[in-house]
Amino acid sequence: MRSTQSRPLLAAALLVGTLFSYGNAHAQGAPQSITERRTDVVQLASGYRASKLAGADVFNKNKDTIGTVDDLIVSPGGDRGTYAILSVGGFLGMGKHLVAVPFNDLQITNRRVVLPEATKKSLEALPEFKYAD
Repeated sequence: MRSTQSRPLLAAALLVGTLFSYGNAHAQGAPQSITERRTDVVQLASGYRASKLAGADVFNKNKDTIGTVDDLIVSPGGDRGTYAILSVGGFLGMGKHLVAVPFNDLQITNRRVVLPEATKKSLEALPEFKYAD
């Protein structure tokens, strides 16, 4: 009876051991090292959450509404930075034109998103952004 009770414990130990061996991250057989950096969490907490920016109106320096923030895209590998996808024109979501602008071009102060030198026409003249399939 004692050996019957120890079998579930042995199976659990083997399972845990197997799972811990997968803790060493391997991508397609190659070991990966993860480097950690300290982050200033106080400074980071003063940033802007993507979830709060989505849907925000975008204004120009004349305080004209020129579009809304539709999405934020981080380029693959992070080498090209972050882009704001702006929705320009259209009515109630119909006929909207999506454009990508570098996030660093936006100025955010007092919960207001500003693209100072832009106009609706200048944004509509940009190539349309389309999501990859």
